[in-house]
Amino acid sequence: MHEKWAQQKPVVWDRDNTFDEGRAAAQYRLMRARFLWSRAWLALAIGAALNLALSAQTAAEKQQPPEARWEQDIRAFETADKTNPPPQDAILFIGSSSIRRWTNVAQAFPGHKVLNRGFGGSQLSDSVAFVDRIVTPYKPKLVLLYAGDNDIASGKSPERVLGDFKTFVRRIHDALPDTRVAYIAIKPCPAREKYLDRVKAANRLIRDYSTSDSGLLFIDVFTPMLTKEGRPRADLCIKDGLHPNAQGYELWGSILRPILDKYDAPNNGGKQP
Repeated sequence: MHEKWAQQKPVVWDRDNTFDEGRAAAQYRLMRARFLWSRAWLALAIGAALNLALSAQTAAEKQQPPEARWEQDIRAFETADKTNPPPQDAILFIGSSSIRRWTNVAQAFPGHKVLNRGFGGSQLSDSVAFVDRIVTPYKPKLVLLYAGDNDIASGKSPERVLGDFKTFVRRIHDALPDTRVAYIAIKPCPAREKYLDRVKAANRLIRDYSTSDSGLLFIDVFTPMLTKEGRPRADLCIKDGLHPNAQGYELWGSILRPILDKYDAPNNGGKQP
C-alpha cells in the first residue's frame, strides 16, 4: 500500500488551472524522500529493539545461578558416568572452555588416567558450585583447574577470583583432604589484552596463596604465552584470540607433563612425593 502510494506522482495545478509538471515532480521527490526516511527509521527502531531484547536475554542468562545455567552440561557428564563409569584416583581437568576444548587432553598425557570436565564459558564460581557433582565423586588424585579468564572479563576483581579459588579448594579438601589441587594460571589472550594487568594481579594472588599450602600447586602458563615485548602471543590462539590452538595446547602439555609425572608418578608404582 505504502509503496503504491509513494510511487504515485501528485497532480499540481497552478492558479490558471494549468498543470505544473515541475512542481509536481518536486512534490513527488519530497514525498518519496519522506517515505524512504520513514522506512529507514522504522528499520533502525526494529534493529534497536532486537538488540535490546538480546542484551536483556544475555544479561538474564548471566544472572542465572550456576545450577540453572549449566545444569544441562553437568547432567550430561553424570549420564555419561553412568554409562561408562570413570576411573577413581585419576587426574581431573576442570574449568572453562579452554579445558572443554582440549579434546585430546587424555592423549596428551600417556600413562595417566585423565578426565576432562570443562564446561562452556564458565567462571571459577561455577566450578565451585559443582564440586559435589563433578569433582569429589571421582576421588581424583590431582585436580587441575583452569578458570578466572571469564571472571576478569566479566568485571570481577582479582581478589574475588582468589576468594572463589579458596572456596573451591576448601570444598575439595573438606571431602578429599589428600587430593592435590593445581591452578593453571590465567592465560594472556590477544582479544582480552586490555585486562592483562588484572590477569597478572589474579595470578600473583593465587600463586602466593598456593605457596602457603603443600596441597596446592600453581602452574605458570602465563609467562610462556607472552612475546618478548610482554604481549599475548597470537600464534598460540585460534582466530577468536581467546582459546588455545593446537600449538597452544602442545605448550600447555609440555608444561604440565612433568607435573603429572611427578604427582601421579606412573613410573614409581603410583607413589606420590
